[in-house]
Amino acid sequence: MFLKPNLYTVPTITRDYPEWHHGRQEYGLWYIEITDPEVVANLKNIRESFRDLLLEPNQRQFHITLFICGFKMNDSVALYDDFSAVQFRQQLRQLQRLSPPVFSLKTGLLNSFETALFIDIEDSGKWLSRLRQTLNLNCPEIASLEYYPHITLGLYRDAFPAKQVWDRIRKFKVDQFNLNISKLIFGTYQAKVLQGPLHPHTTFKLGHICYSSF
Repeated sequence: MFLKPNLYTVPTITRDYPEWHHGRQEYGLWYIEITDPEVVANLKNIRESFRDLLLEPNQRQFHITLFICGFKMNDSVALYDDFSAVQFRQQLRQLQRLSPPVFSLKTGLLNSFETALFIDIEDSGKWLSRLRQTLNLNCPEIASLEYYPHITLGLYRDAFPAKQVWDRIRKFKVDQFNLNISKLIFGTYQAKVLQGPLHPHTTFKLGHICYSSF
């Protein structure tokens, strides 16, 4: 998962992935979008500094993935990674019961997975864990890896020596920011578009819900 010394980054190949999407279009997830202008500008600056290592184009908004739901379906589940409207409504009810307050997160260090460059997220109040447990009550998450909160800066475009990447990361000064979280978003991205934009469908404002179409 994390980039290990003396190995190489794992590149993402620009191609269609039919063995994954099976012709399905929209992949759904809960996420927290990063919208503070100062934070966004800082993240863009870091991304630009590592642009020679990262896959382009990248249209995806800076965000923290909270919970991966699966391929968005209207009223049925055909494959193991489909996500139905019934499951979505169950998740909304569970979030209402939890009634989470506004909470704070903090950006951390620059870091790297084998496949991507990212910024750590510090969650001292453990609210991300509580929210994930709530969302998981009626809908097991479609994810095989251990959850690690972060903001992805980009996927690697080639196999680069880990030492080269870590040397640059260690030399790069990263500012830290407090993030006040007041809403969660359920949205989708197009499965056939690598690093395509997130499309919000429903906003859960901490304390109450605003619905949009599913």
